Amino acid sequence: MSAAPKESAPPIVFNPMDPAFIADPYPFYRMLREREPLHRSPLGFIIATRHADVALILRDRRFGKNFRERMLKRNGPAALNEPAYRGLELMMLTRDPPDHTRLRGLVTKAFTAKRVEEMRPRIQSLVDGLIDGVIDRGRMDVMKEFAHQLPVMVICDMLGIPEEDRAPFLESSRIVGRILDPVPMSREDLDRANASSLEQSAYFNDLFERRRRAPKDDLITHLVQAEEAGDRLSNEELFANVQLLFGAGHETTTNTIGNGLLALHRNPDQLALLKADKSLIPNAVEEVLRYDSSVQMTGRSPMEDVEIDGFRFERGDGIICLLGAGNHDPAAHQDPDAFDVRRKDPRPISFGGGIHHCLGAQLARIETEIVFETLLRRLPGMQLANLDKPDWRMTFTLRGLNSLPASWTN
Repeated sequence: MSAAPKESAPPIVFNPMDPAFIADPYPFYRMLREREPLHRSPLGFIIATRHADVALILRDRRFGKNFRERMLKRNGPAALNEPAYRGLELMMLTRDPPDHTRLRGLVTKAFTAKRVEEMRPRIQSLVDGLIDGVIDRGRMDVMKEFAHQLPVMVICDMLGIPEEDRAPFLESSRIVGRILDPVPMSREDLDRANASSLEQSAYFNDLFERRRRAPKDDLITHLVQAEEAGDRLSNEELFANVQLLFGAGHETTTNTIGNGLLALHRNPDQLALLKADKSLIPNAVEEVLRYDSSVQMTGRSPMEDVEIDGFRFERGDGIICLLGAGNHDPAAHQDPDAFDVRRKDPRPISFGGGIHHCLGAQLARIETEIVFETLLRRLPGMQLANLDKPDWRMTFTLRGLNSLPASWTN
């Protein structure tokens, strides 16, 4: 009797907007990494899932952003008429050298290790103030009333946004995430992103003029003065990169705080370890970044034809580097799907790599460390609701929660 024919594996379908995928992308990452670690998707891009491949592509100068070409390929020439896309094109996040080098050089001094470390007292004061505002109530939505508020206030401090102008930023609906996803937005979502971009542009252009007339010791003044010193920073570039610093300066931290608290409360043994030994907090933050990264992907494109492990990339190909998949690669991490605050050297790649490594990585780490330490100390009995069915945002590139209800007894 002949053996029954083997069933062929079902085709790989990558749908990053599937609610089941949003809720837990890691089983799909594992399947893709095992079956086809460099996968050419029918959606028109290549997906890289192995830690080694992702790390190489992020570091290797043969791969760049090539954002304009990829944007036109995905969205068509009409994308250039959309304010939200025009702004993206001018951000250092999407530029290659020499433009990237020039733009990044203008803001690097604000994010040196020394300057960021000096912000600890201010961050601690802000964290305590937020807790003071809710502690007697016995409950809060961690995302809306805490995790979103803190990094917005920190980046407002750095940029120099006046206290009286901050309310719209603190009440933001956080719609920026969808525009970074590999699947084009609906017309409704794009209209909202355009409206937000135009509203912010009007505000910041006014603030730029105020800083030209009356300079202050803040990052916006530094950028305005650099523009006038002949660094060829156009007004559009100035706005686009302030918008980037504002968005990146709070989105990653907001989501890291939320994802981290969720992981800790879903793993009460790990939460107990942290409560018993606060010295584990810095390592726990690294493990959060590895285990459930607030940034799940970043894009690259070959600047020339390149071959990796027998796979041929052609110049201009769009590549999605799945940071979340690389962080869960068993070749890089033992038992990668386990959350372990005592893991030795978690080494997350969540902040990217190479010349585009996140400028605010250390700031995000410090903010999250202070949050974890303060919540464990001041609200040790805090409980989270909806642990089985968290309210995830319908975005893929930026992974985070819409809400995270918490309660405690005083």
